[in-house]
Amino acid sequence: MTNEAIPPPVPALFPPREQRERVDDYLTRALADATARIKAGPVMPDIDMARFREALGAFDFRDPKPLEPLLEWVIDCMQHGTVHMTHPRYFGLFNPAPTFPSECADRIAGCFNPQLASSGSSPVPVAIEAHVIRSIARRAGLPEGVGGHFTTSGSEANYTALVCALTRANPRFAAEGVRAFSGPPVMYTSKECQPAWHKIAHQAGIGRQSLRLVDTDGTGRMDAAKLSAMVQDDLRNGAVPVLISPTAGTTGAGMVDPLEACAQIAQEHGIWCHVDAAWGGAALCSERLRGELAGIEHADSITIDAHKWFATTMGCGMFIARDPSVLNEAFGVGADFMPSTASSIDPYLNTVQWSRRFMGLRLFLSLATAGWAGYAGHVERAVEVVARIKIRLLTLGWASVNDSNLAVLCLLPPAGSAPVREIVRRLLASGRAWAAVATVEGQPVIRICATHGEISLHDVEELVEALNSQRRP
Repeated sequence: MTNEAIPPPVPALFPPREQRERVDDYLTRALADATARIKAGPVMPDIDMARFREALGAFDFRDPKPLEPLLEWVIDCMQHGTVHMTHPRYFGLFNPAPTFPSECADRIAGCFNPQLASSGSSPVPVAIEAHVIRSIARRAGLPEGVGGHFTTSGSEANYTALVCALTRANPRFAAEGVRAFSGPPVMYTSKECQPAWHKIAHQAGIGRQSLRLVDTDGTGRMDAAKLSAMVQDDLRNGAVPVLISPTAGTTGAGMVDPLEACAQIAQEHGIWCHVDAAWGGAALCSERLRGELAGIEHADSITIDAHKWFATTMGCGMFIARDPSVLNEAFGVGADFMPSTASSIDPYLNTVQWSRRFMGLRLFLSLATAGWAGYAGHVERAVEVVARIKIRLLTLGWASVNDSNLAVLCLLPPAGSAPVREIVRRLLASGRAWAAVATVEGQPVIRICATHGEISLHDVEELVEALNSQRRP
């Protein structure tokens, strides 16, 4: 061994405490100021991308630069270079402005940087996440003994459901893959499903042709009778149905498939029933809205995205399983180097992930701060906002084409107006508000969703006036 001193830490990467505190204080104020500017400015990005790329290209990483000017530059670029989903007039996709407690959680998780693979190395974070999962499962009406985990997204949670369904359908699947089945494994979901299911079928190895898209009933909800007929037809033709996945809050129109009927069909044929409640799952917080998800308690597994209607920071999905033992069957591995304590709770043994961030703290702090009643107020407020928008636009001659109670509104302009896509293009170009084009029952519509927890009546009126003024032919 040498007696020479160890070189000191690199100060740019590990500065002393006083410098950290100064930068931390600056960052807190700068982000608060940026948030205020965003609310007062346009929703759409207004940056000169040619000039930005030139500035970005100058970072050759040869000469170090001081951190605080860098932070100021990044904040300015973010303010002008993104669609502001944190703007109260972003009436867009399922991407809410995050709760303040979840922002605090990100700072805490970043500081401690726990490794969530093992309860041996992170006993408290693993226990916190498991507690939140059990609490959400109880709200869904699932029995005691459920399990699950946090995921990076709803897509990962849905992928987990398909792997669990395949594992439960054939005990040889883990070793032999789809070759273990007597016929092609198939799964069922609505034609109005989240398109990520196509990638999931590919990723899981069953192939995109194995994804059966069930017709809707004309309202955007899966037709249970057609689902039943499709399952029976596949069985007669030698296919192996493994998963039925109704949606609770479709991406396009916020519709809820017939959860009870889907669960009954799944139970009749011994098929795994998975409810994709990535958006609508937050309605479980509200006694007034809970009935929209009737039947979810019969599911074998559930997806809920906390970074959607629960409004945590990205990305924060959840997978909840009625029987968590299948997770160990699907994802258990041997790893002597891991500081394991119990296979039933170690995330690396029951999830598709290994190393990952402490995501569950975001929802834990938000729930602990607001309680179920606070979150009920949050989701019910969003429903009320959309109701106000609907009334105002119907009064002006617009037509609603969906009947969702999950804060999603799909509209058609009055006869003689410009096409839907042109109206939305003009709206986005104005920067006054953000809405989307969606296709519902084969028809393009203007889609509005109340994703921001601080939308005001002024924001509602701005959206209504902006939309109506852009409908000229």
